[in-house]
Amino acid sequence: MQRNTKSAPAFPGRPIVLVGMMGVGKSTVGRRLATRLGLGFVDADEEIEKAAGMTITEMFERYGESHFRDGERRVIARLIDGPPKVIATGGGAFMQDDTRALILAEALAIWLDADIDILVDRVSRREGRPLLKGKDPRAVLSELAAVRNPVYALAPIHIRSIAAPHEAAVEKIMKALDNWQ
Repeated sequence: MQRNTKSAPAFPGRPIVLVGMMGVGKSTVGRRLATRLGLGFVDADEEIEKAAGMTITEMFERYGESHFRDGERRVIARLIDGPPKVIATGGGAFMQDDTRALILAEALAIWLDADIDILVDRVSRREGRPLLKGKDPRAVLSELAAVRNPVYALAPIHIRSIAAPHEAAVEKIMKALDNWQ
């Protein structure tokens, strides 16, 4: 029997967490995916900024990355514990052992992946990425991908994003969810 992918949640009671490199489209794809599934959407980075009362860039500058990652883990745990939803995480969230273990145990992790050229193009459209501040985006993204991609590969679903509208990635996720069940 075919499930109605326009409105029925794929995993009632279980959140879907999007992981992957900065610029891959986790937030944009996540919003569209949530609409298709009839679920709420939340961007973990936005929630972290609300909880801290400052931007992520300010947190990195004032307190350092380890302090930020601790707050990020707590916020993601709260979001996963709430009602089922689609959650977009920051690029480094899944790299943290405790955060990754929580996501893999309590949610369905989906790795959104893209070629470096696509990521460079996308990150150039938005300011406020602390790991890129004052650096060559291609070099940073290449180094990050070499370290992070093997960890992102622990996510049970892997979706390759291409230079196309984000709706193409949403379609791939919907097909993967149908096959996952």
